[in-house]
Amino acid sequence: MRHKVFVKNAAVLTITSLILRTIGIFFRIFLSGKIGAEGMGLYQLIVSIYVLGATFATSGISTAVTRLVADELACGTARSVRHILRRSILLSLGIGLISTALIYFGADAISTYWIRDARAANALRMLAFSLPSMGVSSCLRGYFIARRKATGTSYAQLLEQAVRIGVIALLIDRFAAKGLAMACLAVMIGDTVAEWTSCAYLAVRCHFDKKRMQADLPARAGVRPPVVRRLLAIAAPITTGRYLNTILRTIENIMVPNNIAKYNGSKERGLSEFGALKGMALPLIFFPASFLSALSTLLIPEISSANALHQRSKINRAIEHTLHLTLLSSILIGAVFFGFSGEIGVLLYNSEDVGRYLLVLAPLTPIMYAESIVDGILKGLNQQVSSLKYSIADSAIRIVLIVFMVPRWGMNGFLGIMVISNVLTSFLNTHRLLKVTGVKLQWGRWIVRPLLAAAAATVITQAVTQLPFFLRINGIVMTILGILCLCGLYGLLLSLLGCIRVAELRKTL
Repeated sequence: MRHKVFVKNAAVLTITSLILRTIGIFFRIFLSGKIGAEGMGLYQLIVSIYVLGATFATSGISTAVTRLVADELACGTARSVRHILRRSILLSLGIGLISTALIYFGADAISTYWIRDARAANALRMLAFSLPSMGVSSCLRGYFIARRKATGTSYAQLLEQAVRIGVIALLIDRFAAKGLAMACLAVMIGDTVAEWTSCAYLAVRCHFDKKRMQADLPARAGVRPPVVRRLLAIAAPITTGRYLNTILRTIENIMVPNNIAKYNGSKERGLSEFGALKGMALPLIFFPASFLSALSTLLIPEISSANALHQRSKINRAIEHTLHLTLLSSILIGAVFFGFSGEIGVLLYNSEDVGRYLLVLAPLTPIMYAESIVDGILKGLNQQVSSLKYSIADSAIRIVLIVFMVPRWGMNGFLGIMVISNVLTSFLNTHRLLKVTGVKLQWGRWIVRPLLAAAAATVITQAVTQLPFFLRINGIVMTILGILCLCGLYGLLLSLLGCIRVAELRKTL
């Protein structure tokens, strides 16, 4: 029964993520058409502050709530679950209000001295009002994930995205006519309204679900440790890591366009290149990761519950299946972006720069995807302190490298930094996971042979698409057919090389 629920929730989160990512990609295309590459660069700088504020507001509480509620569902009581939820919401709400005050009253200073663009001030003030709702929502999402009820969070995300796009679409033309500052303000108004709407929806769902939760749990006795202490034991390392990492990444996001400007002598060009990379290319790279992000989210309560019950073999089996699936799928995704980077960049954004960034980032796709999955597993295993150390070290190294490399080599220097950073953090997190679990990587079957299959499939597909018949086909149709051809060849070669087996697929599904 638990396996069926897991698969159902994975399907729900995957479909939701696909819908949201698809909408998000097309919305970014729409937005870039309205405000241009420079506007996307300014918007990305504001988003970096938005992420910083969200990190303070949510305080790593979602993961803590998920783990604690999952533990209580395994060996606690309904009363203790409700107590955890109340305390976590109060804690998040208090921190969210503090975050709101800091950003609202510091908007002028942040935009002038930090972002170094006064046009961001009004947008920053508006985003401040969304922070309390984000903290409460993170607690409620953690509760629903622990309850293995993914539909609650999925519907909330879909509602949030619909409201966001609706509000922005209504405002963007009127506001953009008054300049980029007002255009960014319109986007932040949409984000704020959407966040509060999603929070209200989750609160209503949670109210009705708590009665069902009490009926689901058997009567148990026993004294559990104080809630706040348990919350902080999990949330504090995650929160500290996110605070420091987000602050360092915010500094990085502000430094990059300024240092690119030192290289090419134009701040507008620096913002445009930064916007093309962070606002266009990277979202495309992570677009296909819907299933893997769903797995990462759902593995935290599953591994936490198994860890609480000392089911080591179950944990290792789940980790092995997840790593295998992640590597096989991410290698294919990397091959698709590598083989069709130019076509995708031009078709979606009419930008050769985006295509060039996709080409450079494509080989990193398996590393970035694996790191995301491994990070979620480590948090489920109570290894968040290790993730904190690696994250801080990575951000510090990136900032040092930005100072020396970006003014000398521009965006090419920053792309090199991204390669170094992703390889380093993926290695450290994976090494830690293998050390604490004893899981062994099957290098040949999980990595080497899939890479050979992807390389062969890409070469064959590129050769086929150069045939006279394909050259006469419409660009969009040719690209779709080429991607389908590459995927089919990759799957066939994986089967021939023994990288996938029917029996394992049945166990996984």
